[in-house]
Amino acid sequence: MSSRRGWLRRGARQIEHVFALIGVLFVTFRLLLELSVVVSSSMSPTLQGASYENGDWLLTERISYRLRSPRRWEVVTYRAADGELVSKRVLGLPGETIALSNAKPVINGSELEIPASLSFLRYYPFGNLREGRERRVDDGYYVMGDDSKDSQDSRFEGEVEPRGVVGRAIFILWPPERVGFVR
Repeated sequence: MSSRRGWLRRGARQIEHVFALIGVLFVTFRLLLELSVVVSSSMSPTLQGASYENGDWLLTERISYRLRSPRRWEVVTYRAADGELVSKRVLGLPGETIALSNAKPVINGSELEIPASLSFLRYYPFGNLREGRERRVDDGYYVMGDDSKDSQDSRFEGEVEPRGVVGRAIFILWPPERVGFVR
């Protein structure tokens, strides 16, 4: 009978450890990561989806921006005015002026060289960046969608405030054919 109690005690202790591990993993995930679903084609081809049923599942890490500021060309996830999580690419940094010329960003009067890995980007002069207009970025970040023909971004909504930035989009978890790091 006592060996049975010992077995039950060991089993209960193991179950207790499993639940503690699950709790630690859950808290760690909530503190370090954010999961969202892409519901717009505005970041296509980098991020894809048109609804919660077919959108990329995007993993955003919350740590790096506690240690440093977002960098140009990174994809940031932020909370929009309606509370939704949105991901866009950073173009303008605090204190800079931004304009568009021949579908390319112009920062502080100089045309930006788009990295070779992002050569598919083409920006369209809509909203506050219509042809010939220049926009000063105050304390936030000027973000635009990779498919800027169809993107509700800083051209229409204004800059993203630093307190609204959740983190850096790093990995597509789903669907299986799109799993990989965000470029």
